[in-house]
Amino acid sequence: MATFELYRRSTIGMCLTETLDEMVSNGTLSPELAIEVLVQFDKSMTEALESQVKSKVTIAGHLHTYRFCDNVWTFILQGASFKSEDFVQNVDRVKIVACDSKLLSQ
Repeated sequence: MATFELYRRSTIGMCLTETLDEMVSNGTLSPELAIEVLVQFDKSMTEALESQVKSKVTIAGHLHTYRFCDNVWTFILQGASFKSEDFVQNVDRVKIVACDSKLLSQ
């Protein structure tokens, strides 16, 4: 199964990367094992989002910037509002990165 490395830039992905870097620097972990952990993280995040997330959210806001490069859409919204059945959350600015999941099966 192919995966995107996109989730490594999430908060949990950055914390995992920092921790692995520290463990490699201390000699607690080999660089090869750290890379295997990151690859497994990518796979686990992809599987979890595909199988466990059932919520739908509507996003509205002012489209400040959009970009399509290498089959990846990037949107920057200002004054965005996220609405679901349970909540409404307003944010000043949000960056959304969207990749075509069909590319994973190629």
